[in-house]
Amino acid sequence: MNESVIRAYDVLANKPIQITVQEGRIGSCEPLSEERGPACSEPLPYVAPGFCDLQVNGYQGRDFTSPHLTVDHVYEVADALWQFGVTRFLPTVTTQAYEVLIHCVRTIAQAVNEFPILEHRIPGIHLEGPYISREDGPRGAHPREHVREPNWDEFCRLQEAATGLIRLVTISPEYETSADFIRKATREGVTVSIGHTAASPRQIREAIAAGARMSTHLGNGCHLMLPRHPNYLWEQLAADGLYASFIADGFHLPAAFMKVALRTKGDRAVLVSDLSAMAGLPPGRYATPLCELEILEDGRLVVAGQRQLLAGAAQPITTGIMNAVVLGEATLPQAVAMAAVIPDQVLGMEPSGYRPGSPVNLILFDVDESEKNQSSDRTHANLSNGGEFAGLPGKRIHIRAVYFWEEIKIFR
Repeated sequence: MNESVIRAYDVLANKPIQITVQEGRIGSCEPLSEERGPACSEPLPYVAPGFCDLQVNGYQGRDFTSPHLTVDHVYEVADALWQFGVTRFLPTVTTQAYEVLIHCVRTIAQAVNEFPILEHRIPGIHLEGPYISREDGPRGAHPREHVREPNWDEFCRLQEAATGLIRLVTISPEYETSADFIRKATREGVTVSIGHTAASPRQIREAIAAGARMSTHLGNGCHLMLPRHPNYLWEQLAADGLYASFIADGFHLPAAFMKVALRTKGDRAVLVSDLSAMAGLPPGRYATPLCELEILEDGRLVVAGQRQLLAGAAQPITTGIMNAVVLGEATLPQAVAMAAVIPDQVLGMEPSGYRPGSPVNLILFDVDESEKNQSSDRTHANLSNGGEFAGLPGKRIHIRAVYFWEEIKIFR
């Protein structure tokens, strides 16, 4: 029998463990005695469930909202995400013409059908739009001409083309049809998230009452100027039962907002990468159907010639995890849970773990020694200012290996 023995430091339980893997399943999981653990000459790697990224728009030029999307493109993005410890993700299809949306969700579903491993790696599709705000600011980079109010009949046609794979939908509650759409989607088992919205606080509350479970990249996709109070940001932050995802790449949100948001949401905070199709490409200028974009040396993705305007995200989810720790608002176990455990809760999926007999889904990784030695529990760091926090040295996750079903990927 093909068996692997993994000795590692369980980042979530804060203790050394030994896991056996047999033919793609957990054979056993036991505490590791001290003499076999930390006393070893070589430090143990961390072990955690694989990361689940709820918002991936593409990678290395592959765009999930392109009329030219192919099944091979879907596989190539999935294959590239191994290196970041992302074992599961939601391909994210954004606002476009109906024909393009149909093509994209159908192609993703075909890829899941053609490549057996993708059935496990892609638990669903995230439909971010077209049912969002038309207003500048909340609309973000979504094309105004394709924005429309929630339409249940259209959504059902999209879901049919996706063979039922649309699992998360981001909408704005500002339309008369929004609450009814949310109720119907929730009854069908689709998770509804509030995002790209200009909704009033009352409409936010109505959306939550109708079944909305999450806020999409809260703090982004907003007006540049808001009433001091009330406003849709406060309403979502204050909703105790509402999960919220955040792009913690160090560019999309200032440190002060991230600290307040993570402190407020606690165990309902989710980290996402929101990777754009340009992510993973080397620094330089790139032509796109909308405009020319530029990837800067520091990792920012901006509109060419207007470097103050972000054009998407280009940092992997591992960057967001360490940024949450650097801010001092999360220990490493808490930040890892935001990317590996809490996304399962949002989607209502069976939690990943090390239960004997369950399919293996784990990653081995290291954190720079400067981070491991910050405190007695190996996890806490602090940043006192509320400004930029991107690019701080010595705060990186290095993936050693990924074990997922019968796939084993070794990186170092």
